[in-house]
Amino acid sequence: MQNAVETKVDYLSSVKEVLAKEANAILELKDMVGPSIEEAICTILSCEGRVIITGIGKSGIIGRKINATMASTGTPSLFLHPSEGLHGDLGMVTNDDVILAISNSGESEEVLQLLPSIKKIGSKLISITKNPHSTLGVKSDIVLCIGNVQEACPLGLAPTSSTTVTLALGDAMAIALLEARGFQKEDFALFHPAGSLGRKLLLTVNDVMESTGYNPVVYETATVKDALFQMTAQGIGGVSIVSEEGKLVGILTDGDIRRALAVSNKVFDKYVAELFSPSPIYIRQGALAKDAILLMENNQVNVLPVVDLAHRPVAMIQVRDLMNLGL
Repeated sequence: MQNAVETKVDYLSSVKEVLAKEANAILELKDMVGPSIEEAICTILSCEGRVIITGIGKSGIIGRKINATMASTGTPSLFLHPSEGLHGDLGMVTNDDVILAISNSGESEEVLQLLPSIKKIGSKLISITKNPHSTLGVKSDIVLCIGNVQEACPLGLAPTSSTTVTLALGDAMAIALLEARGFQKEDFALFHPAGSLGRKLLLTVNDVMESTGYNPVVYETATVKDALFQMTAQGIGGVSIVSEEGKLVGILTDGDIRRALAVSNKVFDKYVAELFSPSPIYIRQGALAKDAILLMENNQVNVLPVVDLAHRPVAMIQVRDLMNLGL
């Protein structure tokens, strides 16, 4: 048991040491970045095409992540695998594009073999490497040097700190580009329609209406029994009360009926006008679903009428409908 505890402590120390080394490597890079990073960002901003990111091995994996971050934050980009590029995929590159080539050593053969074609195409070349005097560094228009990073691997072999630093630099570029473009939450949601944020910022009450079809309505001259039939038929805990012109004037919920029954069992033949809540909380057709959620939460209601421009109820939505849509 004692040996197991000691081993666990050794694991913990190892993990903390790796985290410290990688964190220090990022902090050292912060002090190294200079005019070249500004030049790179300005070059990408003025680019009329896309950022084509390439790299092999671990650098390629990091490149794919940088590509994903840029693409989702307003910078059109794609990843080009060097080997596939050498076998035809270079055809996707134009002189309007900017190439971001990643190679820790700056001597990755597959990446270097792309350079003659990239030069003929006329694309700008930005590189991320630890050696600005490498073949890739020398042939680049802009070099982003990460310095001689000490790997967290005790053997100094597995790319660890170097890949972390490269990823952090790519993230920093993506965020700087995001800020320069004035990219907002709504833009992010547009590229993430299936995500929680996308649903909150893009879905409207109309989407909820289409998925449910609820619209229980009775006139204010109807009886409570009539209202209850409407609620039961549509399986919803409320009914919109309308005037003779069809405009929303109130709401009656199953909670209102239960409270009335607690006082008297002669409720069902009463007119809804005796029980309904006037001036109900409602939302306009076309409003964002997230606004409906806030309205229901702030007013502690479970059902919400939806009205058109003429103030006529066109639907009723429930909290559970919004939850079913991931909101």
